[in-house]
Amino acid sequence: MKKILVLCTGNSCRSQIAEGYLRYFAGDKAEVYSAGVETHGVNPRAIATMAEDGIDISGHTSNNITEYRNIPFDYVITVCDNAKERCPFFPTTARKFHENFPDPAKATGTEEEIMQQFRTVRRIIKDYTQSFVAANL
Repeated sequence: MKKILVLCTGNSCRSQIAEGYLRYFAGDKAEVYSAGVETHGVNPRAIATMAEDGIDISGHTSNNITEYRNIPFDYVITVCDNAKERCPFFPTTARKFHENFPDPAKATGTEEEIMQQFRTVRRIIKDYTQSFVAANL
């Protein structure tokens, strides 16, 4: 079974969404983890937008990259430029992937406008993770 780590700045939105979809698309082909170079807690809007698509991430936790130092990952996916630049070195033979998704947590406007940004990013991440699983697992 492959081990996948999704890495972001605060492990609150993009990495949580990606973890949810990777778990869904990979099924029993992979163990999926997510972490941040910091921990900001799981964003309630990320939970809500994923629930709209039938994926429950309400039990996810916000984890720091140092917690996974001893896990032999097969793949590490950074989902923002900040995490790619700030990721501390840890020994791994994992294949590294990078995609800089927009940060929906920075959206402004009405609640509906903010949620629309979350939905847009969710769709982008869903498409990416589905393709990633098809190509790599």
